[in-house]
Amino acid sequence: MSQTAVPAAGASLSAARRARELSEATDGRVVDVLVVGLGATGAGAALDAAARGLDVVAVDAHDLAFGTSRWSSKLIHGGLRYLASAQLDVAHESAVERGVLMERTAPHLVRAQPFVLPLTRLVSRGQAALAWAGFRAGDALRLSARTARATLPAPRRLSPLETRHLAPALRPDGLRGGLLSWDGKLTDDARLVTALARTAAAHGARVLTRARVLELTTSGARIRDERTGEEGEIRARTVINASGVWAGELVDGIRIRPSRGTHLVLRSERIGPLPAGLHIPVPGETNRFVLVLPQGDGRVYVGLTDEPLEGPVPDVPEAPETDIGFLLDVLGCVLDVPVRRSDIVGTFAGLRPLLDTSDTASSGAASRTADISRRHAVLTSSDGVVSVVGGKLTTYRRMAEDAVDAAIDAHGLAAGPSPTATLPLVGAAAPRTLAALRAPRRLVQRYGTEAPAVHALSVREPRLGEPVVPGHPVTGAEVLWALRHEGAMDEADLLDRRTRIGLVPADRAEAMEAVRGLVGEALGTGN
Repeated sequence: MSQTAVPAAGASLSAARRARELSEATDGRVVDVLVVGLGATGAGAALDAAARGLDVVAVDAHDLAFGTSRWSSKLIHGGLRYLASAQLDVAHESAVERGVLMERTAPHLVRAQPFVLPLTRLVSRGQAALAWAGFRAGDALRLSARTARATLPAPRRLSPLETRHLAPALRPDGLRGGLLSWDGKLTDDARLVTALARTAAAHGARVLTRARVLELTTSGARIRDERTGEEGEIRARTVINASGVWAGELVDGIRIRPSRGTHLVLRSERIGPLPAGLHIPVPGETNRFVLVLPQGDGRVYVGLTDEPLEGPVPDVPEAPETDIGFLLDVLGCVLDVPVRRSDIVGTFAGLRPLLDTSDTASSGAASRTADISRRHAVLTSSDGVVSVVGGKLTTYRRMAEDAVDAAIDAHGLAAGPSPTATLPLVGAAAPRTLAALRAPRRLVQRYGTEAPAVHALSVREPRLGEPVVPGHPVTGAEVLWALRHEGAMDEADLLDRRTRIGLVPADRAEAMEAVRGLVGEALGTGN
C-alpha cells in the first residue's frame, strides 16, 4: 500500500452507502445470513460469513460498538485469570486468540503492554509466590498458543528500584519489589469493531447501523430505519443473534446475567509518568486485581469491578458511586499521592453478557457474576435462529466462527471453513511495514497502513491537523476520515466511538462545536 493510500476497495462506510444498501437489503431479495448486533462478535460474524462467500447483511439499532464493545479495559487478555479458576480451555482459547490479533490480524491495534504487580505490605510472601507462579503459567500459555517471545516478553521479578522506575506513583514505604508481566493492549476497542465492520464490508457485507430489529422471524427480521422511521423486512436464510446483553429480548429462552465492569478516567498528570500499567491486588481476595491502564492520550483508566446488574438493561450503563468508591479505596492502598473523587474526570461502565446457567433464577448458584464462566455458548432456537452469548472481547473471533458454523450447519448453506484466523483487518501489516510508514506513530497505532492517508488530510488543510479539543490528540483530520470512511453519521458517533473524547464529559462539551462544524462540511449541511 502506498504512503498516501486510500481505503481498500469496498472498505469505506458512509451515510450514502448505508442508504443504498439498506434499500437493497429490504427490496425482497433473500440473503444468506442476517447478523443482528454490531459489537465485536456481531461484526466478527459478519466478516466471517462474508469471507466464506456468503451474502450477508448486518444490522444494529444504534452504531458500531454502541454496546459492551466500547466499555472494555482495552486489553486482549491471555487467559491468566481463567487458569486460577481451572477453566483451562478458556485460558488456552484466550491465549490463542491474543496471538492471532497481535501477530496476524491486527498488529496495528494490539501490542505488548507491561504490567507491574507491586509487592507491598498488603501482599504476603505467599500471595507473591502464587502470583509469580501464575505469571509463569501465563507464559506457558503463550508458548502453547505459539505466540513468539518477541511479541510478548517473559515475566520477571523486579527490585524496589526497578519497580519505582516503571511505576513512580507507587508509595515507597514497605515496597519490597514487584513482578513484571506482559499482556495484549488494544489501542481502542471501538476501533477494533470499526475495523471488523469495514473489513466485512470490503468482503461484500452490507453493514447497516441505525436499523432496529422489531421482530425476528423464521425467514429474517422486520426492521425500522431509526433515521427515517420507515419499516421494512430483511429476508434471510439464517439469522445470527449477536446482540450481547440484549440477546434474550430477541429470542425466547435465553437468560443473560449481565455483569457490570466500571472504570474511572483520570488525567495522566494526576498520577504522573506510568511506563507500565499496574496490577493492584484487591485486599482480602486472592485472584482479583484493580488495573491502572495508561492510554497514551493524556488519560489513565482505573478498573475494574465485577458486579451483577439488577433490573432492566440500559442502553448506556452508569457507574454507581459504590463502584467508584471501591476503586478509589484500592488505589489508595498503593499510591504515594492520594486520588480523590474530585480528580475523576470521567467514568464508564460496561455490561458483560454472561450466560445464566443456574437451574432457577433464585437458586443462588453462581451468586457472584465474578464466578460465572466466561465460556461462550452458541444456541439454536426451535425456529433456527442462532444466538451467540457469553465469552469476552479477546475471543470474539472464535465466537463469531462458531456462530457462523452453527448457522451453516442448521440451514445447509454452502460455505467452506472460516479464514479469519489469518485474515488481516483493514490497516493491518507486519510490524516492519508499519514502522516504515510516513505518519505519526499515534496515527499508525490507530489506523495502521491508512495512517498516511489520514495524515495527508492535515497536510493539505493545516487546520485539520489541529486538536479538536486542547489537551487531547484527536485532530480534525481524524474526524473527517471517520465521516468519509468509517460510517460515522453524527457528533455522538464521532465523540463517543470513533474517537474517545466523550469519555470525559468536559472534553466532549468543549469539542462539540468544532465537531459539529466538520459534520456539516462533510455532509453538506454546513453554512
